[in-house]
Amino acid sequence: MSIFQIYEGWRNNLFPPEKLKEVIEQTSASRMDICNNCEHVSTKHKTIRKDVHCTNCGCTLAAKTKCLSCSCPLKKWVALITQDQEEEIVNYGKEK
Repeated sequence: MSIFQIYEGWRNNLFPPEKLKEVIEQTSASRMDICNNCEHVSTKHKTIRKDVHCTNCGCTLAAKTKCLSCSCPLKKWVALITQDQEEEIVNYGKEK
């Protein structure tokens, strides 16, 4: 996972781009269903962290599942787009 993907996940969680809001929410809901049934979800373990996270990769799921260019390291779900594609969509129409 790159620093860009970490940024993308948290940005999409806190301030999702308007043109991606619907796909982010649909993708996150689908991915969270998978994660909530996974043996590595923190809610199935005793952990000192308060957030819901993956005990395998350590990612906070509220952000990781909203990163469209991210995939599960256990291959339970895949990236929808590349980092470059995500950046193009977000920046489409903006002056350079």
